[in-house]
Amino acid sequence: MAYADFQMEIYLGGLQGVVPEYPLAYRALQRAARRVLSDEAFDYVAGSAGSEDTLRANREAFRKWRLVPRLLRDVSVRDVSTRLFDVDLPAPVLLAPVGVQSIVHPEAEIAVARAAAELGLPLVLSTLSSKTLEEVATASGDNTRWFQLYWPNDKEITTSFLHRAEQAGYSAVVVTLDTAYLAWRPRDLSHAFLPFLRGEGIANFVSDPVFRSGLAQSPEEDPQSAVLRWASVFSAPTHSWAELAELRAATRLPILLKGIQHPDDARAALNAGVDGLIVSNHGGRQVDGAVGSLDSLPAIAEAVAGRVPVLFDSGIRTGADIVKARALGADAVLVGRPYVWGLAIGGDAGVKQVLRALLAEMDLTLALTGCSSWDDVGPDLLVPL
Repeated sequence: MAYADFQMEIYLGGLQGVVPEYPLAYRALQRAARRVLSDEAFDYVAGSAGSEDTLRANREAFRKWRLVPRLLRDVSVRDVSTRLFDVDLPAPVLLAPVGVQSIVHPEAEIAVARAAAELGLPLVLSTLSSKTLEEVATASGDNTRWFQLYWPNDKEITTSFLHRAEQAGYSAVVVTLDTAYLAWRPRDLSHAFLPFLRGEGIANFVSDPVFRSGLAQSPEEDPQSAVLRWASVFSAPTHSWAELAELRAATRLPILLKGIQHPDDARAALNAGVDGLIVSNHGGRQVDGAVGSLDSLPAIAEAVAGRVPVLFDSGIRTGADIVKARALGADAVLVGRPYVWGLAIGGDAGVKQVLRALLAEMDLTLALTGCSSWDDVGPDLLVPL
């Protein structure tokens, strides 16, 4: 079944008086989530660094490019499958790592894992998840899953995380590089809200044997000391390119670096022997006034020249956005905030509808621009505004 068939499924449902349970447009989805979330939770997900200029830049970067449809091509059958690290995927879409999902929905990452598994889309699990990586692995079943690593300043904890990910069936490690410190985020600061200091989103730490061995009492007996220990090991501003060799030696899994925005950093990553890159500015959450992530993509893709996969993150809201990212050099994309709003209003059913809608729009955009496969999409499909 083509992903675009979801459109007709909706229309046929209308004949029976059935309409989609959750909003389909991004802004309506966000408004629906706003109604059910606390002020603190909504602002944590919606907010970004400083004046949130980078968040706006991410969207403006997409608007700078316009698709140019090509006509009279046979697009009756489309193939949007792709292959990453010797794994066949039904679509070039992954669920981006988003931390502390318990502030959004009680089932948190478990619900997201179920939805991703049902659609066969890879889930990238955050280090700062509300459920342990083992619990999420169980919910994922045989579905492809990657582990995102916020690289701690403790080598033994880092190694323990990597070994746990291997043992739990995660097939790649995504190392996020842009969080040496948490940025100045006025929305969170106005609520004095950092969920990790309240014990939310640190399940992988408090369940880790190495982390626990550094505590005088267990996290269950003394949760505040566990939180303080988390705060002492999370930030790691001293990491350097040279230390990537230590990560490489600590795991047999492919390593991708997330947060790349400059082609020189992409080249440095290749020299360090990493297996993939994710062009990302953390959804605008780390550096205010930074370049839109999509604006960085073409030069990085050119620097990499196909030697490793280049994935794209930050700003995807529609199926057309996915196609634009592909045309500018992405091998696949990661989607973040949209599925979190779906989680907020509908748990796994909300996540599933959001993803089905994105896939349907992507599929239709391919067809309507004259493309019958993911590989057909190239820079000739775009013109600058």
